[in-house]
Amino acid sequence: MGKRAESGGVSRIQNQRAVIDRRALAAAISEGVETNGAAKARPAVVELLRGALAEGRAEIARRLAEHPGAGHDSAEVQAFLVDQLIRLIHDHVIGDVYPAPNRTSGERLSVMAVGGYGRGEMAPHSDVDVAFITPGKQTSWCEQVIEATLYFLWDLGLKVGHSSRSLDDVVRMAKSDLTIRTALLEGRYVWGDQALFDEAQSRFWAEVVAGTERQYVSEKLAERNDRHKRLGDSRYVVEPNVKEGKGGLRDLHTLYWIGKYIHHVRDVSELVDVGLLSGSEYRAFRRAENFFWAVRCHLHTITGRAEDRLTFDLQREVAARMQFADRPGKSAVERFMQYFFLQAKRVGHLTGLFLAQLDEQFARKQPRGLLAGFRARRRVVKGYPVYGGKITVPSDTWFTEDPVRLIEIFVVADANRLELHPDAMRLALRDARCVDAVRTDARANALFLDLLASRHDPETALRWFNEAGVFGRFIPDFGRVNAQMQFDMYHHYTVDEHTIRAVGLMARIEQGELRKDHPLATDLVHKIQHRRVLYVSILLHDIAKGRRGDHSVLGAEVALKLCPRLGMSDEETHLTAWLVGQHLLMSAVAFKRDLADWKTITDFVATVQSVERLRLLSMLTIVDIRAVGPGVWNSWKRQLIHELYDAAEERLRLGHVQHGRTQRVAAKQAAVAERLGARGTLAAKYARQFNDAYWIAEPDDIIAMNITQLDAAGGAPLDVHCEYYAARGATLVTVIAADHPGLFYRIAGGIHLAGGNIIDARIHTTRGGMAVDNFLVQDPLGRPFSEDSQLARIKTMIADALMGRVKLVTQLAARPSARPRASAFDVRPAAEFDNQASNRFTVVEVNARDRPALLSRLARALFEAKLMVHSAHIATYGERAVDTFYVTDLLGEKVDSGSRLRAVEKRLIEAADENVVEVAAA
Repeated sequence: MGKRAESGGVSRIQNQRAVIDRRALAAAISEGVETNGAAKARPAVVELLRGALAEGRAEIARRLAEHPGAGHDSAEVQAFLVDQLIRLIHDHVIGDVYPAPNRTSGERLSVMAVGGYGRGEMAPHSDVDVAFITPGKQTSWCEQVIEATLYFLWDLGLKVGHSSRSLDDVVRMAKSDLTIRTALLEGRYVWGDQALFDEAQSRFWAEVVAGTERQYVSEKLAERNDRHKRLGDSRYVVEPNVKEGKGGLRDLHTLYWIGKYIHHVRDVSELVDVGLLSGSEYRAFRRAENFFWAVRCHLHTITGRAEDRLTFDLQREVAARMQFADRPGKSAVERFMQYFFLQAKRVGHLTGLFLAQLDEQFARKQPRGLLAGFRARRRVVKGYPVYGGKITVPSDTWFTEDPVRLIEIFVVADANRLELHPDAMRLALRDARCVDAVRTDARANALFLDLLASRHDPETALRWFNEAGVFGRFIPDFGRVNAQMQFDMYHHYTVDEHTIRAVGLMARIEQGELRKDHPLATDLVHKIQHRRVLYVSILLHDIAKGRRGDHSVLGAEVALKLCPRLGMSDEETHLTAWLVGQHLLMSAVAFKRDLADWKTITDFVATVQSVERLRLLSMLTIVDIRAVGPGVWNSWKRQLIHELYDAAEERLRLGHVQHGRTQRVAAKQAAVAERLGARGTLAAKYARQFNDAYWIAEPDDIIAMNITQLDAAGGAPLDVHCEYYAARGATLVTVIAADHPGLFYRIAGGIHLAGGNIIDARIHTTRGGMAVDNFLVQDPLGRPFSEDSQLARIKTMIADALMGRVKLVTQLAARPSARPRASAFDVRPAAEFDNQASNRFTVVEVNARDRPALLSRLARALFEAKLMVHSAHIATYGERAVDTFYVTDLLGEKVDSGSRLRAVEKRLIEAADENVVEVAAA
């Protein structure tokens, strides 16, 4: 407990009376009480205080608008405003409401600010945390004063966190509860009995803190780790929590609390005096803290509530308020968020240095004698001193003498499983610019490749390398994407964090740790011939993001320049450039094209050209998707990537010919018969009912289910079957019905009404005129439906939609969005047509903002355009959906008329446009 904010914060506030004039308000309150008495004057007193609060907040908001980056000033003046209100209320209550001219020694009361308010820093809608301290058991007068004070604060609309404790209670509860102990650690005298506050302070330090320093540090760090895990465990999540998130305000506060608990510092600047931060680190601490406070104050001001999460819809407005502007290739919001993440990164670096320094201080305090032998002994590894598992440097000029060592130290640390000593990290950060001189040095580049493609833990080593500021200087193109966010709902991390995570994933796959999730990559990684190419392509695949133009093309150009510098051969260089240039190809084909269409595989193989390229591209694709964020990689995507790999690999081995279509159909029918066992004759019975495309497109297990259902339906007008389909991590919905126009869009609408998202659809018609349509369905969070009640609802809604028992258009329009924050993004609908991607179909690809029933609306637009849908493939990328349809006209021909394609495009864009109101069909 101390007076940090009162002694430091208040004195810095300019023109205090413009915020609140306590003397004038006190006089007005006294005048009202003299005229009407305390009880009758109460409503008028509340209005006076409420008006003062509103005017004070307006003045604070005006100052913030005038100086949008002045976070500390805004936070301190807010605490000052609350201080003055509490002092006015306290004086009014004990002077007018419950006067006690002859108070006993027990009728003493001190008002103490605790928590963030105690630190003297508040956002406009922060909680007001106060503790009322009494000498002993509360007297009735104390209870009355506390209650009256709280009612005034509540009447002002303030959210108050309060406690009433005796001196003994303060000590007892602080000993037993970490949260209370931390709140009291920042205790600050606001008003009332000063001597009582001083006594509480001295007892807190003597009876609670003394001797518990190690325990407090341990518990506080455990609490911090739990908080990080709860909020995503990365300082690079794209919707960060400014207060609680990793690298945010709470992490800075934790450092201050620890320093205060151990060394009794009264201000952050004193952390320099006690050796926990250097002067430059203290200045970085204050810069980050000032920026985060500014962001937090803007969030509270914009929303009018205690909002600490920087969501997509708020990021744009905060960026504008803080005067960030657009630049070529980067929007204002992306520049603002990049600066945000750079500050969060700096906080992470400061935390690491601070805690390592703390370890050193604790180690130096270890007793001598018997325990002295357990101290870490010094050893030397390749010229680097090592103490207790931490590598450091032998002299202050170590890096300036030979800048290659700025890379070498990280390679040695990784190879020997060592951490970097805080002194070494400080020097690396200080001397990082020296690495500029050795960018073309062969030894430096060889060491960097060793680090990047390490067989140990390259993710950790590269993260240190990045946080020391050396990575972005040695590879300047990487420095350009440092802390760069992508303003969308698909990417969870900044570009540099995504890249480092992807490298780490590849290393874990290579070590066999992720075989269950990535069996294909685990098998392929030991068959490739160009291991270095794989790791360099992972490093470079997104390196050109934030520039004007296609980042794949620009990234390939970076590869052509950088790879020779790294010491790679011409073959390696061109292979790397090809991989970077094509790194989105495999996922685009797998997720947006019909893999059963022979032309799809032919075109893909024509681009890939070799099995080695296919293997490398497959692994790059897998880690790229997985490193986007939690939940993005799933069994559905794994299956599609595997399916495309197998088809392409087979074609590359056997040659570019459509080999044995008749034999493939016969083999599939034999596999289905074998799967059906005793009912194997059904395969022959229905062999001629379906065309060859059906037998090639569908896997044998689904065909077995289809013909069993078709046989059991016995010609019924409608039969719907739903079951969990583990192979694809989705629910398989099969609808058998008499084929008729509009069937597909009505089925899709019914599935949407049941709460399902269609991720894939194949539409087939038997020669007898029955539609056999297979849909793969998930919930809005990407999970399959498996409960009986869920499956029954899907069946019911499909039947109701087909029988006309529901107003499909009206009910679909009323469904809430599964991604309400998607409105923060501008996604303009677009439709593209490709008559080269398939020999039989026109491929239609629609890009639009993802929303309920988008597929149904698009399918209806195609129906109204008199087109037949043969398959649909749905991919979502955060707020953006890409729906691909394989269509023909009613005669089964491709659509190649320019005027007709333009008419279809107009219909599709209107269907995808949220601003166009859909009219119900007759």
